[in-house]
Amino acid sequence: MQRFLDTFLSLVALVILSPIFIAVMGALRITGEREVFYIQRRVGMGGGEFGLLKFATMLKDSPNMGAGEITVRDDPRVLPLGKWLRKTKINELPQLWNIFIGDMSVVGPRPMVPDTYANYPKRGQEILNTVRPGLTGIGSIFFRNEEMFLADPDHAMRFYKEHIIPYKCDLEIWFVENRSLWLYISIIVVTAWVVFFPQSKISEYAFKGAPPKPVTLQ
Repeated sequence: MQRFLDTFLSLVALVILSPIFIAVMGALRITGEREVFYIQRRVGMGGGEFGLLKFATMLKDSPNMGAGEITVRDDPRVLPLGKWLRKTKINELPQLWNIFIGDMSVVGPRPMVPDTYANYPKRGQEILNTVRPGLTGIGSIFFRNEEMFLADPDHAMRFYKEHIIPYKCDLEIWFVENRSLWLYISIIVVTAWVVFFPQSKISEYAFKGAPPKPVTLQ
């Protein structure tokens, strides 16, 4: 059922959102470094890797600059148009194609870059490997403003490994162990809500059974 919904919803979204795709592609071709898409290796279902599609929002050599694979608050590597694309989450829309061809699901754990995946505990890797990664998920909702926790480029990676990864892992394991059609739909609805109302605390009420947020991330 979920795969059918993924295919159907991604196809419908690709058709309906095609004017936005065309407009963004045109804008990216005449601004910044004139790159339209960014393809990044991510870990998918079963532990294999695939090429995740995004609209280009950062300097080409960003992975070898600053905080590397993670983005910090007010990151200077983010291009002017990229800031808006990231804030509105429009930069993630090309992943609808990844969903359509089966790399991803609409809902699931966010696909990780190999280096981040390697920092997850073995049990977490094994559990997350059983499902397709998602365009959105409970981890994406709870960490929709992740960059706000990473203000200091010099200590961002350490904080990410010691505080964000453990909690994200707990959230994603909770999702896998409790996944259902109702949870699938709930995550889609809550995701849409927080995109339009980013300060909303709806997730705290919608997912009361999820692991509580640690003090370090309050």
